[in-house]
Amino acid sequence: MKIVPFPLVALSESGLGCGLTLLAIVLLLGAVGLRWVVNGLLLALALLLIVPLLGFWGLRWWLQRSLIEGPCPVCGYEFTGFKGQECCCPSCGEALKTSPQGFERLTPPGTIDIEAVEVAVTVLEESVER
Repeated sequence: MKIVPFPLVALSESGLGCGLTLLAIVLLLGAVGLRWVVNGLLLALALLLIVPLLGFWGLRWWLQRSLIEGPCPVCGYEFTGFKGQECCCPSCGEALKTSPQGFERLTPPGTIDIEAVEVAVTVLEESVER
């Protein structure tokens, strides 16, 4: 068993002493007439807690308005890009630009984009008359 000479030592070992010391300092400053110091410290503490939350919310809002997600028109790879920016597909490397509908290929003027359609081949037997 440990003999504690002063009860304050036991309070500081439990972690409660720091809080009590801080409370005593705040009460002393308020009694002396320095309540503005206490109010300033409380305001600074409130700002330290609120500003990061507002910043995180603002960043999420901005990202939702600025990002576009869709497939690459060449290879079909799904990825994300910023609105109004040119980018390259991470899968095939095709140069793309963003539009409100998704991604579009960057092509030089005069280039015609076509899509090939596969046609099934059927062989017709020719009737040969002899």
